[in-house]
Amino acid sequence: MKIAILSPIAWRTPPESYGPWEQVASTITEGLVKRGHEVSLYASGNSITSAKLKATCNLPYETDSSGDPKVSECLHISNLMENAADFDIIHNHFDFLPLTYSRLIKTPMITTIHGFSSPKIIPVYKKYDATVAYISISNSDRHKDLTYLETIYHGVDPSLFSFRKNKEDYLLYFGRIHPEKGLHIAIEIAEKSGYNLKIAGLIQDENYFQTEIEPKINGSQIKYLGNLGKEDRNNVLGGAKALLHPISFEEPFGLSVLEAMMCGTPVIAFSKGSMPELIKDGITGFLVHDVTEALFAVQNLHQINPKDCKFHAETNFSRDKMIDSYVEAYKKVIENF
Repeated sequence: MKIAILSPIAWRTPPESYGPWEQVASTITEGLVKRGHEVSLYASGNSITSAKLKATCNLPYETDSSGDPKVSECLHISNLMENAADFDIIHNHFDFLPLTYSRLIKTPMITTIHGFSSPKIIPVYKKYDATVAYISISNSDRHKDLTYLETIYHGVDPSLFSFRKNKEDYLLYFGRIHPEKGLHIAIEIAEKSGYNLKIAGLIQDENYFQTEIEPKINGSQIKYLGNLGKEDRNNVLGGAKALLHPISFEEPFGLSVLEAMMCGTPVIAFSKGSMPELIKDGITGFLVHDVTEALFAVQNLHQINPKDCKFHAETNFSRDKMIDSYVEAYKKVIENF
């Protein structure tokens, strides 16, 4: 099968640290190549892949301010669409803009909807609902006005995550630093439980970080480690007593939740969005609703067997399982196009 993967160009594919959409696009690309498919990855020029790399910009626009992001995006997307006839199918990870080409090309397109940044983008998805096959990344993230081919959960390569049965005495917050991700709540949980908290992630809201987070960082109980790369990510996830994920929004997925469990690390998450689909309450972590319940969960982490976390993640969220599902989805779309 000749497949084009359209990745975002905000970050490198795969990302050096933050970049969940780029990470998923990379994981799928590499998995398809290993299966023997002929894959072209449309991504930034510094991307690393075993597929054929097609690039119109040398560097991602989040790391190179010399160009205009919208111009870079237009050139990037049009580069694929003008060569659409070379492929059996296009797999879009670039949100809604590529959909506007779908009636102008003769190649079927499948779009993984990684979430809705705003209700204002829904009209584009609705317009092309009958033209493009949509994949949801969790059942909780499905929009009532759209038609979905199926839900395919993200998967990761288990070999990239080291299982650690014996944990260290710290809690972990791992994710972008933004109010909706709840780092301030994670700090409160750590302070009230008496545990140290390690923080890792991209500062997405500078004002939030400076006013609510930075004053709490003391280098002892509350430490900020920065925006970590893959090796450091593996180490800090594997050593944590638990990952704290006190989100305040309906999160479509949560790669860090999956990655923690791959390391045998339980997750304490607020029960919103996709969390009940990812976490087996009482088996791989705890689904809670407030700080009080989170503190109770911290006290009962001894009930969680790290091997159960690993088994659950490998069984339900492996790269191979994800690739199997996407290959079947590609076949359905091509047959019905």
